[in-house]
Amino acid sequence: MKILAIDTATKYLSLGIYDGDKTYEYNLEVGPKLSSLLALTIKRTLEAIGLGIGDLDYFACGLGPGSFTGMRVGLSTMKGLSWAAAKPLIGISTLDILAMNALAYGNKMIIPVIDARRNLIYSCFYKNQNNLPKKISPYLLVTKGELFKKLKQPAAIFGDALILYKEDILKSMPAATLLDKDAWYPKAHNIIQLALLRIKNKKFDDLLKINPIYIYPKECQIKNAHK
Repeated sequence: MKILAIDTATKYLSLGIYDGDKTYEYNLEVGPKLSSLLALTIKRTLEAIGLGIGDLDYFACGLGPGSFTGMRVGLSTMKGLSWAAAKPLIGISTLDILAMNALAYGNKMIIPVIDARRNLIYSCFYKNQNNLPKKISPYLLVTKGELFKKLKQPAAIFGDALILYKEDILKSMPAATLLDKDAWYPKAHNIIQLALLRIKNKKFDDLLKINPIYIYPKECQIKNAHK
């Protein structure tokens, strides 16, 4: 079994390839260069391990929430590859992927926080259930104040929103555990682990219906797209 997995919802391109025996992982800070680098990076990474698109059995893609442009570019690329190869596509929330970074923190609530701009935060609350993140809230778009009000127990908090809100979080929640930058962005091996679970359960996405996870109101999405 061979899987190509990517997430492009943050400033990093997280790319992984699973060939049944090994997982190859590549993380690159791309920012606004994503659209020009994604296809080329996929091609070169596959070639480096002696594979082509036709050798792949499954495609897995982070769906956001996150960068509007990043989500659209990543998903459209993977939909195209999945269609061309006639192989299944698996969409996974970027927040679910991030939550995998904090499973080692025991009984603490797991809270990824992604900077959503406009003084807002993308987040979701999880608990560790059998070494997998289990959602205990919807995917959220909240202010820092709204986030603080929802917290009722010790938590592991991590993500690039800490760049802006670290001091506020520490003042509001002195018992919180703030993870370092290594845990702030998606890891491709976690996308693959979640994809393998979906494959085992035969849960694939319809190429004609799958979309990025947008939480912003539609009018905000349209304004952003025209910037």
